Amino acid sequence: MGQHVIKMPDIGEGIVEVELVAWRVQVGDEIREDQILADVMTDKATVEIPSPVHGLVLALGGEAGEVMRVGSELIRIAVEGEQGKASASATPVAAPVPAPAPAAASIVAAVASSVKASAPVAPVVTLPASSAAAHRPQDLSAGDKPIASPSVRRRAWELGLELSQVRASGLGGRIMHADLDLAAVQPKVAAARPGRLVSTALAADETIKITGLRRKIAQKMQESKRRIPHFSYVEEVDVTELEALREQMNQRYGASRGKLTLLPLLIRAITLAVREFPQVNARLDDDAGLLTRYQAVHLGVATQTDAGLMVPVLREAQSLSLWETAAEVRRLAEVARSGRATRDELSGSTLTLTSLGALGGIVTTPVINHPEVAIVGVNRIVERPMMIKGQVVGRQMMNLSSSFDHRVVDGMVAAQFIQAIRALLECPALLFVD
Repeated sequence: MGQHVIKMPDIGEGIVEVELVAWRVQVGDEIREDQILADVMTDKATVEIPSPVHGLVLALGGEAGEVMRVGSELIRIAVEGEQGKASASATPVAAPVPAPAPAAASIVAAVASSVKASAPVAPVVTLPASSAAAHRPQDLSAGDKPIASPSVRRRAWELGLELSQVRASGLGGRIMHADLDLAAVQPKVAAARPGRLVSTALAADETIKITGLRRKIAQKMQESKRRIPHFSYVEEVDVTELEALREQMNQRYGASRGKLTLLPLLIRAITLAVREFPQVNARLDDDAGLLTRYQAVHLGVATQTDAGLMVPVLREAQSLSLWETAAEVRRLAEVARSGRATRDELSGSTLTLTSLGALGGIVTTPVINHPEVAIVGVNRIVERPMMIKGQVVGRQMMNLSSSFDHRVVDGMVAAQFIQAIRALLECPALLFVD
């Protein structure tokens, strides 16, 4: 018997530390080769770490949300027929370690005896008194850490349940989904005072550690607001003719090419306006004092996901047709929301477009995606009465709320850029004049 230590791999591109997002295994689990052990995050891309061996999990090198350095111990695995893989200088895991499954007791006992003979390393596992005790529902004491998979922890958070208060029925005291179902239907009733009705107790205040994508978003927003002197410019646009054109195009080509939303038409207008105002399609390295203006428009499209805001990049947006743009935007949104977006798909944008769709409000003040120098925001379309040639008529109106880096983009240039977009959208035939 022996131990195999897996260290945090070098993911590349000069990264020296990554965040441990979630464990896919727990201490005591028997794992197979190529099974995913953990999810780690660098920037906004999540990477899965597979196991190169078959064995039994002895110790985990960190907790979800912890930032770990490349080369640090990620996980320790007991394996058969492999000696000398355990490092005698490895720091033991300090967190309480649950007992392994009874079926794996012989492997753990052999590993523990070999470790004791070779180096003064503290035992990392404790064998259960009996298999019956392992299966019996247990109430955790105040000092114990609840044992549950990431999916169970996530569901408990969604249900508003405190894992330490959930009765466990799984092997080794592990909390299962069925335990959450049982806890969720048990009402919490406050103690009644004389003369007062008994009411359902309020849920306890919750303190949530900011980890994973939410931490990356927070860092990115803070960096952007700290470094960039923002100013915003808002302009209203009459999109009545544009919406009529879009409806006609969908009637004629929707069945064969797919339906068009407003987004591809807006992206077309932005890429045409950038030709006239290249100042906005740029990135500023303020540490080096270098501004790079780009010929190609690599447009970041802000996308809301269950995990938080992500910005996949539409490459070479200026060279795509309306339907190519629509298809690529759909694909990028899908991979972002499913967590399958690659690092390349989430980096390298030169200008960003953000929209809240029907929730777009009247005015917004979007935050620039550092190190870019501009972001174009789209508000919702509303029908409003407008005066046209002395007559009050209903028109479909939409505001563009955009922000700019005032170190690079002057107010007049920003206004002219948005006005150029407005002119294209209000006379949509110009979108097709190259």
